[in-house]
Amino acid sequence: MGPSRIATVAAHFGRDLAFGTARIATLIEEARQAGAAVLVMPDGTLGGSFADFGRTDPEHQAPALDPDGPEVRAVAALAAEMVVCFGYTEAGPRDERYSVAACVSGDGVLGRHRKVHLSAAEALHRQPGRGFAAFDTPAGRVGMLLDYEKAFPEPARGLAVDGAEIVACLCSWATGSRAPTLARDRQARLFDVYDCVRAVENQVVFVSANQAGVLNGTRYLGSAKIVGPDGTTRARTGSRAGLVVAELDVEAEIAAARRVRDHLEERKGATPSVA
Repeated sequence: MGPSRIATVAAHFGRDLAFGTARIATLIEEARQAGAAVLVMPDGTLGGSFADFGRTDPEHQAPALDPDGPEVRAVAALAAEMVVCFGYTEAGPRDERYSVAACVSGDGVLGRHRKVHLSAAEALHRQPGRGFAAFDTPAGRVGMLLDYEKAFPEPARGLAVDGAEIVACLCSWATGSRAPTLARDRQARLFDVYDCVRAVENQVVFVSANQAGVLNGTRYLGSAKIVGPDGTTRARTGSRAGLVVAELDVEAEIAAARRVRDHLEERKGATPSVA
């Protein structure tokens, strides 16, 4: 397919759906002007993310959306020729809620993922999804993770085994509560380590987006980035809101990374399952 541009975002998204949709439109246009074919946005792009860690507040829950509803269709229309990944809370039967990542273009929904690995706090309010699967897009084969799922090696490996070339990780990753600076924040360090390790161990392009700012007392650390299959960071934001773009020949770079040592071909033991 040759070189293409991939964009990722650190940005604040709250409960106001109209404001969120307007911000999405602005970011899509900014990425389009930069020549991006793919844009990855954070967990909770529509309606904000789960933000009730340690202080349950039922009145502050993110709005639960219909996966085929007008809000999701609006993002697909805005995406047009681009491939756009974004997050929201999905309404299920019997008042169930799921954290969801969706990948869309102007043709509609290309792929959807319900978060499988929930923290203890999330599990009080959200239902888990059932698996991981890569899917084809005009920009290549893509897999999606949500936030905490990148702390586990199996999901990203399963997506790579399923042929994912680009793994989009949509995050609402918060700062630690006691660190005086971001440079000394344990959560910031883990966030960066997981991004680079998941890219290099699977030899894929790993695109990490994150919330920024504060929601319901939770401060998010930003630090969105694009990591190549060799584990090097090609572009990143700071802790504040921003959009960055990196140009990569995804197929060629993956082939080069796997030419000497192909981690997928040379591994032994059980293969992670995908669904």
